[in-house]
Amino acid sequence: MVHYQARLDATFAALSDVTRRGVLEQLGRSDASVSDLAQRFHMTLTGMGKHVSILEEAGLVTTEKVGRVRTCRLGIRQLEEEAAWIERHRELWSARFDALDEIVDHLKREEKANGKRR
Repeated sequence: MVHYQARLDATFAALSDVTRRGVLEQLGRSDASVSDLAQRFHMTLTGMGKHVSILEEAGLVTTEKVGRVRTCRLGIRQLEEEAAWIERHRELWSARFDALDEIVDHLKREEKANGKRR
């Protein structure tokens, strides 16, 4: 369970940044070097390197260094666990909102009935 939570934490932390989500979208289209990504996102190499490292730690990106070029590609890890976690919570909140709708409807009917009695 602790490993599972740490993995979720790493994934959601990695996905919490707009630049890192953009990097994943870019890598979904084609592999790219860190310098290409830095240029595309108007960042320094150091800044992009930090983003890539966070994505790599979460297993979302892999890198390969050949000479001076570090090429990034999407990681092989799927987001099935994260999707399942989101779906469980979506179902929970959906059920809670449905129950709240029933309570509100019930209160409206009572209010309407009480208004007719006066």
